[in-house]
Amino acid sequence: MARIGHSTPRAALIYQHAAVERDREIAEQVGAVFEASAGRARDIRAIDGA
Repeated sequence: MARIGHSTPRAALIYQHAAVERDREIAEQVGAVFEASAGRARDIRAIDGA
């Protein structure tokens, strides 16, 4: 409720599905950034011979 800004539980429940889906999208995007960053770190270690 606080994150979305609704003052009543009923209002929050109406829009809960949108928040859950958005949380999933954000998690996927953060995961993709993390995986890309980890891949770059592996590439750098390979170049440096570490």
